[in-house]
Amino acid sequence: MSGRSIIALVSAPSGFAGRTPVIAVDTPDWYHVEPVNAALEALLGVRTSVLRMIGVEGGERPCGGLVTYHVEAHREPDRTHLEPAEEPEADAPFRVPFARLGALDELVAWADGHVERTGPAVQVRTWNLSTVHRLPTGNGPVWLKAVPSFFGDEGAVIRMVAEHDPTLVPQVIASAPQRVLLTDAPGDKCWPVTPEHVELILPRWVAVQNALAGAPRVRGTAVPMPSFGLPDTLTHGDFHPGNWRRSGEIIDWADAVWGHPALDACRLIAYCGPEIRDHIRKVWCEAWLAHRPDSDPLIALDVGRRASHLHNAVKYQHFLDNVEQSERIYHEGDAQAELRAVLALLR
Repeated sequence: MSGRSIIALVSAPSGFAGRTPVIAVDTPDWYHVEPVNAALEALLGVRTSVLRMIGVEGGERPCGGLVTYHVEAHREPDRTHLEPAEEPEADAPFRVPFARLGALDELVAWADGHVERTGPAVQVRTWNLSTVHRLPTGNGPVWLKAVPSFFGDEGAVIRMVAEHDPTLVPQVIASAPQRVLLTDAPGDKCWPVTPEHVELILPRWVAVQNALAGAPRVRGTAVPMPSFGLPDTLTHGDFHPGNWRRSGEIIDWADAVWGHPALDACRLIAYCGPEIRDHIRKVWCEAWLAHRPDSDPLIALDVGRRASHLHNAVKYQHFLDNVEQSERIYHEGDAQAELRAVLALLR
């Protein structure tokens, strides 16, 4: 995996301050900004936040290369390490609220109204679809997340799941439009996924989906498909082991929509290697048959493969239509790739 270097265009309380030299950072992912801010604090002597990515030279999406960011310094930086540069544009079509000067301070101040921090807030990641901070407290870390307006209410979705299985999701400490504050979901991601992970997560999620079946209770619906005896219900929308924790919790509910449950299972299968796909199918089908013995979940999975790709194509195009030009790189071409996958299945 290729390394990443960065250039920061730095705005300070007194105005635009200039650009940094090229700096190497420890991790390759463009949206992983914790090491970016750590390197900038060491260079400039002040705490910083990444507002947005401006451009990339080289690398392979979403990693590596030379990445230019617009960064906000929260106090006056050491300008001896900065060079003259053109100031980034103050606004642009589809710029997300959290990519504007002052927005991240306001976001953290909102969180401070609900928890007592014991140290600095740490910006962990930011990109065109979310920004995430880790806040230390006396009871362990809590997580602050903000999303664009075209996403649903993640706090409401998590509470909906928690009504039926509170162990499957982190606890919502507070939520407001386009932001949520959550307890920690301990443990690493479930990579590489194992049969034990599948058995820990899938039957519990199916049980919640079965309990929630009925009239839509979230904004947005997925691509429709025949039921095969299974109900339309809440779907996670990005259901894969990267959003599972080894503690048994599922995170990142911003893509949740109402739809056929096979869409989540097919998303999971597409992410996993062939050595575990049959086990996923078996566990998922057995879980649904326990709740809906007259259903045909195996056929639903077969049809769901095509519906899943179509749903992903619509979702990715929706992202592209609603993010600013400089950050379209994260999903450029994804909708077309999903449509090609559908055509390949039809052939």
